[in-house]
Amino acid sequence: MTEPDPPPAGVAQALYDRRDGRLALEVVDAPAAELARPHRTNYFTAYWVRAGRGTFHADGTRHPFAAPCLLFLTPYQAARLDPDDHLHVTAVRFHANFLCVETHHHEVGCNGVLFNDPYGPPAVTLDESTEREVADLVARMRAELDTAGLAQAELLLSYLKILLVRATRLKRGQQGTAGGGVRLPPPLPELRELVERHYRRLHAPADYADLLHATPKALGRLVKQHLGKTLTELIRERVLNHAKWELLHTLKPVKEVAREVGFDDELYFSRLFRKATGMSPTGFRAFETDVRGGSNLSMPSARPSIPPPPPTGQNADRPASDPPEPGA
Repeated sequence: MTEPDPPPAGVAQALYDRRDGRLALEVVDAPAAELARPHRTNYFTAYWVRAGRGTFHADGTRHPFAAPCLLFLTPYQAARLDPDDHLHVTAVRFHANFLCVETHHHEVGCNGVLFNDPYGPPAVTLDESTEREVADLVARMRAELDTAGLAQAELLLSYLKILLVRATRLKRGQQGTAGGGVRLPPPLPELRELVERHYRRLHAPADYADLLHATPKALGRLVKQHLGKTLTELIRERVLNHAKWELLHTLKPVKEVAREVGFDDELYFSRLFRKATGMSPTGFRAFETDVRGGSNLSMPSARPSIPPPPPTGQNADRPASDPPEPGA
């Protein structure tokens, strides 16, 4: 059994592991004192901020927030919430074992919008109507978790998908704006296109400044002002999103993954990866593969994630792995 790497000093790490018997979905009221400390999980997380305001820190980036809103956190990001006044926050956390937003992106459309989005703010503002919707969905999830009735997982998954789809639609409607409805200035839309095109080989802010005919200082100031992070952090986040996907969905060696995102030095890439996730690339892959049981991955698994149905009828004597013959 693969154990997770020990967390870096100063970061509270609580990782979901199905082998502990815990559910892959939880809905909890998160204590403000706990949220104020740097913490990391391997859950996809939605924080419903019901009261209060403050600053949301994720991997060194800073974003102001004010209730009512939703804040989204991608697995393995180190985060904390600095409150300006009393916070009331409910956390909806789910592991990829419950819903992998990357593999099932077509079902909810939130990957790259709510999660794994280095270009947009992590907050979705709620009005009175949409907060009532969120409150209703959270209450339904809580009630279902308490009762454990027939088809519990199917109902919970339905409620979660509705929450994510509604939040994705809201954020898409709010994208391109910063607080107060101000349009993001050029050349930030052009910068996004350039990073998507070149992040595997261009890692220096000066490279993008040259392509945009801007000075690195002026471009960096715009990125920091409107995206809450440095241009270096933006590029690095995009690189690491790609690397994590490759580690979880392919059998490529770490050295090959490193080279694919522009790093010839595997050791330097591994240090960068560990700093961002709290785990080495090898440890990250091994732990998450064990936790997921091979589900949604291109890795061999000791058991299928969904057991095959027992053979019935005319095919009862045929091995389960053999496809039925034509016309059967």
